[in-house]
Amino acid sequence: MSASPTGSRRDGRGRRPTLDAVATRAGVSRATASRVVNGDGSVTPGLREAVLRAVGELGYVPNAAARRLVTRRTDAVGLVFSAPPEGLITDDPMLSTVLRAASHELDLAGRQVVLLLAHAPQSRLRVEAYVAAGRVDAVITVPIRASDPLPGRLQALGVPVVSLGRPAARPGLPYVDNDNVGGAAMAVRHLLERGRRRIGTICGPLDLPAAQDRLAGYRDTLREAGRRTMVALGDFTRDSGATAMRQLLQDDPGLDAVFAASDLMAVGALQALRQAGRRVPEDVAVVGFDDIEAAQYADPPLTTVRNPMGEQAAAGVRLLLRLLENGPAGPVVLPAELVVRRSA
Repeated sequence: MSASPTGSRRDGRGRRPTLDAVATRAGVSRATASRVVNGDGSVTPGLREAVLRAVGELGYVPNAAARRLVTRRTDAVGLVFSAPPEGLITDDPMLSTVLRAASHELDLAGRQVVLLLAHAPQSRLRVEAYVAAGRVDAVITVPIRASDPLPGRLQALGVPVVSLGRPAARPGLPYVDNDNVGGAAMAVRHLLERGRRRIGTICGPLDLPAAQDRLAGYRDTLREAGRRTMVALGDFTRDSGATAMRQLLQDDPGLDAVFAASDLMAVGALQALRQAGRRVPEDVAVVGFDDIEAAQYADPPLTTVRNPMGEQAAAGVRLLLRLLENGPAGPVVLPAELVVRRSA
């Protein structure tokens, strides 16, 4: 046999070794050899070792297309982002964390991640068509707006779907999330316990369930304390945080604390406060949400609620793998944790 350009051996007539040849070399039936090659765990260790030894000796490479016809598996999982492609990794550190963690967890499971972008109606249609063609076994969506019909359409195709983040429009969809309500409440209680009385918030886009939940935690906690709420709208970006902070100062110059629903918005708020001549935390205390790397290097370092997106992504992959094996798939909610630094 001679080596092919791809590394597999061929016989004298240029043919690749077949599964029948593997079975003959291993001294097993073709069916047993097929089960080993396709990852069936029912084969005894001795026979599995014999087949794998024959695979190595012959340089047998399974035909991926034929394998898919038999197993109806691609061993690929679609990771659907609704963010626009421009600056997907550089502008949002949370999304890059998700991509790295999901890829690592899928690699451990012997599966491949396929990045799919669904930021506009046409791209959502392309994603739907791609999944309908059977090119992935399952899908993880992140982050999906409450009004987005894509998760429901993918479920209707019979494809297992897991959402990273609570899916407001699809209450039955399996999901993994951080305790956004509890985390926001923890942040506001921290400010109240330190004597802050006029606490505003910079919320995220209200068609995102995470923004809804963080706003609910803020409002509920202040109402229980008998304090009024002050809300400015942002979009989870640094610039929107600066703009919203200026709006809050205009609405209430006596503001002494702010809870921003993301660290990027909190960093923008710090900039606006500095430009307005307000000291942090002496005049205005600031708490963010997410605990991205930039939070510890902000000026001053940012008190924030840890949002373990890497852990969420890994848990989402494990939940999806259970779904693929017809296992239990209830929602998973990770606990919140307050990280106290100098800004509050």
